[in-house]
Amino acid sequence: MGSVVDQLEQPAVAITVTVLALGLAALAFYSFWRSYKARKVRDTMLARERQLRSQFDAVLSSARDGVLIITQADEIALMSDVAASILDVNRADAVGLPIARLNLRAVDDQLRPILLREAFGIGRTDENPRIVGVPGRRGADDVRWIQVRARVVPDSLDEGPVTVVTMMDTSGLREAAEALNRSDAQFRKAMENAPVGMALVDLEWRLMEVNRAFAEMMGSTVSALRGTPFSALSHPQDLHAERDQLQRLYDGHSNRFSVEKRYVRADGNVVWAVLDVGLVRYAGGAPDHYVVQVRDSTDDRMHSELMAHRAMHDPLTGLANRTLLQDVLQNVLEQPDAEARVGVIAVDLDGFKGLNDRFGHAMGDNALVHVAGILRTAAAGRGTVARIGGDEFVIVVQDPDCSKALFEIAGAIHQGLKRPVQVKRHQITLHASVGIAMADEETTSGGAPSLLSAADAAMYRAKSTGKSRTEVYEPSMRTTTDAQSALAQDLVAAIEARQLVLHYQPILELATRTIVGYEALVRWQHPTRGLLLPSAFLPLIEDKNLSVALGTALVDQAAEFLAHGPSTTTWVSLNVSADQLGDSEFADRVLSAIGRYHLSPQRLVVELTEASLVAPNTRIRHELTELRNAGVPILLDDFGTGVSPLSYLRDLPVSGVKLDMSFVAGIPEDPAGARVSRALGALARELGLATIAEGIETEAQAEFLANCGWRYGQGWLFGVAQPAGAVGESRPQFTTSLIDPRPQEHDAAFAEDRLG
Repeated sequence: MGSVVDQLEQPAVAITVTVLALGLAALAFYSFWRSYKARKVRDTMLARERQLRSQFDAVLSSARDGVLIITQADEIALMSDVAASILDVNRADAVGLPIARLNLRAVDDQLRPILLREAFGIGRTDENPRIVGVPGRRGADDVRWIQVRARVVPDSLDEGPVTVVTMMDTSGLREAAEALNRSDAQFRKAMENAPVGMALVDLEWRLMEVNRAFAEMMGSTVSALRGTPFSALSHPQDLHAERDQLQRLYDGHSNRFSVEKRYVRADGNVVWAVLDVGLVRYAGGAPDHYVVQVRDSTDDRMHSELMAHRAMHDPLTGLANRTLLQDVLQNVLEQPDAEARVGVIAVDLDGFKGLNDRFGHAMGDNALVHVAGILRTAAAGRGTVARIGGDEFVIVVQDPDCSKALFEIAGAIHQGLKRPVQVKRHQITLHASVGIAMADEETTSGGAPSLLSAADAAMYRAKSTGKSRTEVYEPSMRTTTDAQSALAQDLVAAIEARQLVLHYQPILELATRTIVGYEALVRWQHPTRGLLLPSAFLPLIEDKNLSVALGTALVDQAAEFLAHGPSTTTWVSLNVSADQLGDSEFADRVLSAIGRYHLSPQRLVVELTEASLVAPNTRIRHELTELRNAGVPILLDDFGTGVSPLSYLRDLPVSGVKLDMSFVAGIPEDPAGARVSRALGALARELGLATIAEGIETEAQAEFLANCGWRYGQGWLFGVAQPAGAVGESRPQFTTSLIDPRPQEHDAAFAEDRLG
């Protein structure tokens, strides 16, 4: 049994030992595995910790806000790079320091100093942000504004709770806000005080804000206009003037636009304004509101319209001028059925030059204004009335029954002219020659000028067959018009052929009735038409060069007459208009003739007509001064008429004056004319000027003027103008001249030319 037992126990012991060995091995492996696993977990945790730490640092460094962690003992446990940059401190030196030892000053939003503990909100239970200031980098007075938010985190460290402080630099935002506020304030200030109207308008075209200038322009107030639809201020005819432009602006097809339109003020008056509109958009591009500038253009518009009106209208009568007449006539001729609906009336006053000569240009202008009113009334809205020059008028008639209308208007013109015009103390009745031309194939073949020419031809026929009558155009009348054109062409050759000659009307000393001089008056000795008076050909001289050529040619004739005339002491006055002066050619011709014929300069006198065309400090004045300094007397014709005659005596080198015949015609019966003649004579003598009265027709006039102190006179009483060969004069008893040979002094004889 023992052996069996022994035999049985031996394997059991072996198994036990084996099992024990296996257990110990397993325990050793388990211990090793646990140790390995623990190390691996620890390494993993350390790696994870490093990874988290790296991510945390990355987050802190990339965050916009700075972070501070303050312990319960007020020590800085952590400071991010952003926080160090915001506070402008060294991060490595700051970590671990008590907050109070941080070299940093802080102020509140009122710039009052505060402790850093208070500035960072350490220990505060609320988490509301606050704004504090810390030193900036641009000088001792610079403040950097930061927004601070603090939060207490309990049990976060072994030492107890900590305060986590986040901070954000708001200096840029604050500066931007301040800049925005300044910009807004400046814009509003500029808008409020702008001299032109300004407004902010919403997308519904409703006024949000307006300035004082805009309110005044609209005759309202700023408060009353706020919220008003902008269109409610528009003139009804301009209500939608800007609508299409606004849509283009809204759709982005344009950046701004301008439009001129009318607005109605609160008092009902209409103003013109230039509207400049711009659209303000949000950052994303969506429309926000309109900025509008409104400039009052009423004065500019009225000035522009006035200038346009002046360019197309006669300044004296307000009627259409030649330019507008041509446009109107051409337009009506281009309309359908023009030949049945259109006609022209040409009107020319009879004897108007005599009226001007007798009463002066001012009275002539009054008469023209009177005639313009008669023509307007006669036309009665059936056509356009125009003054095309001088005393010539044209009416373009457009009427369904044009033929009847033309004769009615012509009859009304003659009837209206029967009403006399008051000229001084006289009642003057005017007359006119009227020509009518209907639009037909012949008269309109050359357009508007052709129809006007036909009416002119009819008018000239009326004038040549008795005046104060009406003639209707017929083709044979073209001959008369063509003759006028041919006469104008002949005039050029006539000057070269010396067909224009001078006739001489004597000028006498009124006290002794001795001839002292002559006025040279031009005539045309036409080879086929005989002797023509100035009224027949002078109106044909439209070319300034032709006028100068005529003037210079007549100088030689006058000088030759003086050199070979019956007296060596008389003088001759030549009529010279302003358009013959200005280039020194006339003055050179006068001085050359004086030298060539060995004449005393005082014997060739320049009698200036159209003095109203001579402005001071012009080349014309300089040419007159050149003649005066050479000893040539300058006479001012038509003294007492025209515009500002006294200014001519001051501005022009005048030696003497000629009293206009309009003042002579009424004396001595007309008390007013007598007083004016006496006063003008006294004025001229006071200025040391020679005094000549023209238009003397009676002995009573001559005696009165002599008693008034007028020294010289001329007129039909003393003789008419005669050609040089027919002049027969008694030799004067003494030599006289209009000026002293010394050009800077007046004739001493005129110093004695006084009453009594």
